[in-house]
Amino acid sequence: MPRRRDPGPSVKDKKMYESLREDGASKEKAARISNAAAKSSRSSVGRKGGKSGDYDDWTKDRLLKRAREIGIEGRSTMDKGELIKALRHH
Repeated sequence: MPRRRDPGPSVKDKKMYESLREDGASKEKAARISNAAAKSSRSSVGRKGGKSGDYDDWTKDRLLKRAREIGIEGRSTMDKGELIKALRHH
């Protein structure tokens, strides 16, 4: 297995960060989740979400707006299913 680079001082829970990266999370997402877990308890991090609803229930316009906010490339040519997949894997 190749040696991992240190994610840097901004990542507070390096073990969780590496685990999330191995599971396929982006660097940004892994850092965001691991830092939230370090700030509070790990069990409370999973309970924070759930307020925005399921992407399947959103309109395409709303999905495009969210994709624009987080900087997903190629969003203007994506259909609704592709937007949902891109948002879930960002």
